This record gives sequence, structure tokens and C-alpha cells, in this order.
Amino acid sequence: MSTVLIIGAGAAGRVVVKKCLMNNDIFTDIHLASRTFSKCIQIKKECNDKIQIHELDADIVSNTISLINKIKPSLIINMALPYQDLPIMDACLETKTNYIDTANYEPKDEAKFSYSWQWAYHEKFKEQNIMALLGSGFDPGVTNVFIKYAADTFFDTIEKIDIIDCNDGDHGYPFATNFNPEINIREITQNGRYFKDGEWIEIEAMSVSKNIDFPEVGIRKGYLLYHEELESLVKHFPSIKQIRFWMTFSDNYINHLNVLENVGMTSIKPISFKGQSIVPLEFLKSVLPNPAEISTNYSGKTSIGCIITGTKDSKKITKLIYNVCKHEDCHKEVNAQAVSYTTGVPAMIGAKLMLNNTWEGKGVFNMEEFKAEPFMNELNSQGLPWKAIDCDSELD
Repeated sequence: MSTVLIIGAGAAGRVVVKKCLMNNDIFTDIHLASRTFSKCIQIKKECNDKIQIHELDADIVSNTISLINKIKPSLIINMALPYQDLPIMDACLETKTNYIDTANYEPKDEAKFSYSWQWAYHEKFKEQNIMALLGSGFDPGVTNVFIKYAADTFFDTIEKIDIIDCNDGDHGYPFATNFNPEINIREITQNGRYFKDGEWIEIEAMSVSKNIDFPEVGIRKGYLLYHEELESLVKHFPSIKQIRFWMTFSDNYINHLNVLENVGMTSIKPISFKGQSIVPLEFLKSVLPNPAEISTNYSGKTSIGCIITGTKDSKKITKLIYNVCKHEDCHKEVNAQAVSYTTGVPAMIGAKLMLNNTWEGKGVFNMEEFKAEPFMNELNSQGLPWKAIDCDSELD
């Protein structure tokens, strides 16, 4: 029997709540907290009042400490904004509570994300005899486990990785993001980076693209971005010579984004408007469709995987491990679109493996530091089945 506190009631947080309820042999007492209490009320209604809800500003460490002390959870599932990772981790340290999240920390005043801030907590968590699991979403998260599984199953050494992420769906809106607009736009408007031959190479945002054959979708244009799992995978697999991350965006999305960027609406620098200080990107977020409310007529699918090249018995081979997830299926199951579903389900799985002691440790860890097979088995049973196939060639 385990009590969990889920912080964050956005599109992916809703999925986590509902999937935890479906696994009530592990998650016996579910609490949801958010700064926007109306979201908690709506999710509780959708869950037939089977959860308990709380209003919480997780930026304020003392507030989170008070709530943790009140409900005494075994685990905090952080589905809030990346800016709040460190304050929530501080509260976990103070209360000796285990922690899991889906995205690494980034400061609010700078579009720069890195695991370094959270890795610095390793000794503190170890001293408190508690565990933090970082990046238990899809990418990062499932992609990290795909690499670990490949290393354990198919390869003696891994030399090259291309993580490919395609949303081949149509939500019917002129312009909308599939997760928090503020975080999404910050992510893709910062400079890209990839690792090659021992060094990080930086490129202008969205300046490199390639046609990629996505499994069960076909040829789509992918853009080279920086994503946090590159940082941890390079650290934990020193044989890697090159690793890149590619994501698709429609021409319509790119055109809208370019216009918004050109007129200053993607800026994170505060401006004065009618005597008030506002951040243009935060204002933009307030007028865009809510990612938690766009699943009703969403069609199509996501296709996300890892193209992995390495050696086995001195022979060079390439494998592709991937998942395809249909938006319509996610809406029917939990009233969500596939991007939220593919983030929320792995968060629940990671939490489950921590609570049943399949994955255990003291300190701060990334997904690829644990045995892959239990997580891979859970993916198959929890709605995200995967496939592994041979590839004739690696991605150029």
C-alpha cells in the first residue's frame, strides 16, 4: 500500500492520475496538488472522486513541506513545470521523501536545461537515504530505457544513436502545442546541440533538418534539437561517438512560430505593459489552446524511437526500437492526446517500479542506470507496446 502525491494537474498530470488509479494494487492513496485548484477539481470529477486534491504553489518550499508532512506520501511524482524541480526536491530532502519527474530543471529566466543542477543533489539524497529518479517521461525516459535495453540485449558496444520523434497527428487547430506552450516553445527556440567525437556541437535553432522514415508513419522532415537525454546517455554510455535528437514540426507550425518569434511573442524577457510587467511567452500561453483540452477530435499517431548503431561479436549492426501511439486510443482510455499519454504513462511506470522496489537506490539517478526489462515489460502491459527491428543502414 502506497500513498503518492502528484504535483501538477496539466495534460500529462491528468494521465498519471488516471493510470495510477488503474494500478490501485500499488497506488492505494492518490493525492493531486496544483496551483490551479480548478484543474484538480475537474480531474477529481473525471475520476469519480477517487482521489484527494490540494491547492499548492510548489515554488514555495515551505508550502510543499507542509503538504508532504500532512499526507505523508511514499513518493512525490513531479508533473509540474521544470522551474519547480529544485524547490520540490528541496522539500523532499527536508521530509525524506522519494522523488520522480519527467523533465530536467531549467531556470525560468534562461532557456537552458541541464541535468547538472539535479545531479548536484546526489550526495544530499544519498545522505537522507532517499531516491530521486529523473526524466521518467517518453523522451527523456522511455528513450533512455530503449538504449539500456539495446545495450543489454543486442550490442557489445553502442557507438551512434539517433532519437527520432514524430507527431503525425491533426488536432484541428490553426496553431497549438501538445504540452505546456511555454515549455514547448522555449525548448525549440533555443540553439540546438548534438554530441560527436567527444565534443558538443552547437547549431542555430531549427537550422538543420532531414527527411526521416518514421516507423508506421513514413517520410517526414525532422529538425535537429537538443534534448536532455543526450546529456545523460553520453555520461552513462562512454562508447557513444555520436548522438542526436530529431523532432518533426509541420510547415504550418513553423510558419506560426516564425511569425510569433519575429514579433517578440516568444521572448522570456519581461516587458512593461500598461504599468504591469509581463513576459510575452507567458501571455502567449494564456491565449493558446490548452493541451489538456485538444484530444476530442485529435486524429493520427505519434512514432518515437531510437536508431542505434554499434557492434555485436565485432560485427556492425543497426537496430530501431520504437513505439507508435494513436491519439484516438488515448482519448478513449483517459481523455488525453498521445503526447500527454506517452509522457504520463512512463511516469506512472517509473513510480510503480520505485514503489515495488524493482528499481531502488539512494541518491539521484537517470532511467538508464537500472535494469531495462521490468520497464519494457510494463510498457507492453500499460498501453505503450514497443517493437525492435533490424535496420539496413544507420541515419546519415
